[in-house]
Amino acid sequence: MCWSTISMPTSGIITAAVLRLFPKPKARATVLAGLADPHQVLALFRRLRAVAGDALTGFEMMPRFGMDLVLRHMPGHRRVLAGDHAFYVLAELTSTRISDDLPSLAEEVLAAAMEAGEVEDAVVAASEAQADALWRLREDLSDAQKAEGGSIKHDVSVPVSRVADFVVEASRLCEAHMAGVRVCAFGHVGDGNIHFNLSQPAGMDKVAFLARWEGFNRLVHDYVSALGGSISAEHGIGFLKREELRLYKDPVALDVMARLKDAMDPAGLLNPGKVLLRPDR
Repeated sequence: MCWSTISMPTSGIITAAVLRLFPKPKARATVLAGLADPHQVLALFRRLRAVAGDALTGFEMMPRFGMDLVLRHMPGHRRVLAGDHAFYVLAELTSTRISDDLPSLAEEVLAAAMEAGEVEDAVVAASEAQADALWRLREDLSDAQKAEGGSIKHDVSVPVSRVADFVVEASRLCEAHMAGVRVCAFGHVGDGNIHFNLSQPAGMDKVAFLARWEGFNRLVHDYVSALGGSISAEHGIGFLKREELRLYKDPVALDVMARLKDAMDPAGLLNPGKVLLRPDR
């Protein structure tokens, strides 16, 4: 659990929590695969899930642009796979049974995916150190994008079955909206949570690019809504998405939220006006 960021309450205060603890995994297999497009990413997810079931505990997607940013800006990294791939998948299998041969299982799935033309290249980590190095490629992506310059970010979720469609079409919409914009779509495919971030075109002024955020938000969020997704996945609403909430949330649901807040926070002490525009009493 990470306590590095604290969310201020809007409707109440948590006074107790129940933590569910899981045994530390005793077997682990970490995979990095290179693929041609987001549809192949989704196909590999389905293959691994069908064979490994709940042992599939991590499945992250990142694009070529994201991988290039990490290699360019973050020290200590190297290119793991030969060649250049449009998308990369970082997947992890874990088990509490030390007898489970997860690396062999991963290799079997990857071999079948390669034979079907769904995976271009892949590697299974041969040690804990190699596995940790693969995960750092994904973990350093956010900082690498900051180092590249301006970034317009979208923390969205869509049905898992529509992840590939979302990445392809949202990228097309944004590239048509601004020539040269660079899309960095990465995230947690298993729950449909995609960080759809945009970096400024090469040579464009950072301030001028960030000033265009509203137009990009409308394109991305309209499409997310059309797919039955959410404009806010793991980072919540907050002040920055307050107006967006009014556009995409059902008015009846908003009224219920406001009434609940009035009942639980009648004095309007908890983050007044930060999420709900209805005046606090």
